Amino acid sequence: MRIIIGSKNPAKITAVQNSFSKMDCEFMSLDIPSGVKEQPFSDEETIQGAINRAKGALAQGNGEIGIGLEGGVQETSHGLLLCNWGALAANGMEPLIAGGARFLLPEEVAARLRAGEELGPVMDDYAKKKNVRKQEGAVGIFTNGLVNRVDMFTHLTTLLVGQFSYYSNIKSNF
Repeated sequence: MRIIIGSKNPAKITAVQNSFSKMDCEFMSLDIPSGVKEQPFSDEETIQGAINRAKGALAQGNGEIGIGLEGGVQETSHGLLLCNWGALAANGMEPLIAGGARFLLPEEVAARLRAGEELGPVMDDYAKKKNVRKQEGAVGIFTNGLVNRVDMFTHLTTLLVGQFSYYSNIKSNF
């Protein structure tokens, strides 16, 4: 099975590979635009970005499955939460979606996002590191390394693989 990943981000690629590890798959990653703002600011926008990436990957990659993963934030009465969503697109079915971990961002970070900045550069500045989004991610910083971005997206992608397995009756050893 050929899986097309709608991102060149190493954390997202590794997550997809982890989730399909018990299946015989070939992977290809493409830089697919999300079609939403650089910093999605709601569940709806983050979901749409994931769907756009999944559909775009499937359309451009000549595979059986397209995967889109998108990180965003969601404003709540408790403050700004980090959120992440994924979508799986396959021919002949509506895209499947799944959401992952959420946690409250520190107000210092949230204020900068509300002012229009994007989480990736804010986290680089906050953590005094480079390319946090391609490594441990905000989740890795704020969980003191107990959960990293690969873990977070692997959980999410595994939810998608499980749904796909159920709905398409693929027999696997999950």
